[in-house]
Amino acid sequence: MAHTHSTDVLIAGAGPVGLSAAAELRRQGVGCRLVDRLPARLPYAKAVGVQPRTLEIWDRMGLARTVLEAATPLLGQLIYVNGREQAPLDMALPPDVPYTFAALPQYETERLLEEYVAGLGTVIERGTELLSFSQDAEGVTARLRTASGVEEELRTRYLVGCDGAHSTVRKGLGLSYEGGAFPKEYMLGDVETDWELPHGYGVRSSHRAEDGSADEVLVCVPLPGPNRYRMSMTVPPELSTAANGQGPARGDRVAHGPEGGHGPELAHLQAVVDRLAPVPTRLSGLRWSSVFRISHRIVDRYADGRVFVAGDAAHIHPPTGAQGMNTGIQDACNLAWKLALVLRGETGPALLASYDAERRPVGEEVVGRTVRHATQGIAADPDDPRTLVLREAQLLVGYRGGPLAGAPYGPVDAPQPGDRAPDCAGLTVPMATYPWRLLDILRGRAGHVVLLYAADSGALAEAARTTGLPTVAVRAREAPATGAGTPGVPEYRDSAGEFARLYRPDGSTGFVVRPDGQLGARFPLDRTAPALSDYRTALSAPPV
Repeated sequence: MAHTHSTDVLIAGAGPVGLSAAAELRRQGVGCRLVDRLPARLPYAKAVGVQPRTLEIWDRMGLARTVLEAATPLLGQLIYVNGREQAPLDMALPPDVPYTFAALPQYETERLLEEYVAGLGTVIERGTELLSFSQDAEGVTARLRTASGVEEELRTRYLVGCDGAHSTVRKGLGLSYEGGAFPKEYMLGDVETDWELPHGYGVRSSHRAEDGSADEVLVCVPLPGPNRYRMSMTVPPELSTAANGQGPARGDRVAHGPEGGHGPELAHLQAVVDRLAPVPTRLSGLRWSSVFRISHRIVDRYADGRVFVAGDAAHIHPPTGAQGMNTGIQDACNLAWKLALVLRGETGPALLASYDAERRPVGEEVVGRTVRHATQGIAADPDDPRTLVLREAQLLVGYRGGPLAGAPYGPVDAPQPGDRAPDCAGLTVPMATYPWRLLDILRGRAGHVVLLYAADSGALAEAARTTGLPTVAVRAREAPATGAGTPGVPEYRDSAGEFARLYRPDGSTGFVVRPDGQLGARFPLDRTAPALSDYRTALSAPPV
């Protein structure tokens, strides 16, 4: 047994979720080790959709520009039934949302996150497998096997399982993973076409039987590169695992990589495309292919003591709407900033209970919605189109009524504690000849940020003296231009009135923005000190 080492957090699994956890922990100044049993990144375009909310989180890290330079836009979906064009799905968002939908192969997402984390001093320990673990009141003892075959015992204060649907961490905790799998099998392929359909649009083409059921479906998601798509379709009988005597796939499995000799060839994909594509096309450049089944499962709890699960280790669901990876990334960021506060001694470990309280309801909603969309179609969703698109973009994820959400203040339909903190444009300073967005101002700030809004510079200065947190002042558009500013606090003018329109302050109002971009508190400016004291109390001992 190798010499015992120690670290604050051990992360098992270096996919997008584990990398995001490491990125946020390192950004918050917390040390961690990141291990993955695979010797290298898998070259498969598994999760490809990047949601606008994920891009906002990455913007706070300073990563969004790099991602956008590598990605391709997702503008909507062209829909065909029995060869007839239907009304397309438009994925346009309100103009105040800073990012649209994007597509990026998972291996590229992992590469960019890996480079970001390496820049902060953490390198993935490839070929290193978590074998087992045990925990006590003071920490977790993990047993690892390194790439050289040497076993190592590691002592860590916390363990985070981002190790996928077959999670060693989840199984080690004995968590239930309730759900099931769809009976149909599908195949995936990463290919190029020669059609001339509009750039940036996905394609969904189905054949419906006389009873209205869809007996065949073709879904094409655009990828970076000329006419490149990840295509999914019903598997032909000769590639079915059941037809080949393998029996049904394991219930907790969604296979996205090559399947032991049963991956479809280009001809299998071409045969389906010939039947269902809206225009004739010839496929080429097959990069990889796979046979898979769709599962839907969720754990009974996201944490047990000092051990946590996130991403596919906690929830798995149909790929409809590209919700899985993005939900997992938000799991990771939600947990990481809380771990950082506890590890720095700024609050008590009771805060960590809020991870399950906030994120498991989100996981349950996503699993239920994606199963409904996969079985009934997105058109069966009762919400209006605008709400539907905002929810798919994950911009409606919120924690109102949760353990960290303080009392509401101001209009009930205004952004309240627990809601996403909206971005806004038109914030100006005298030294810049162009306006800033709120995301520009928050970028690179790792912890909580207090936003103070008022017309009176004196009120802003008085409130700023009592925050005890990084603070930004926003002066109302109608405020007189004194040029005095708020001593010791960055001050911006709401020159376009966008902050007032989106945040709907009730007079002079303060807001706490959490590290994950959600609102922690909203309060009248003359109650800044007691309001922030109440918020700190909630962090230290969240109510049940």
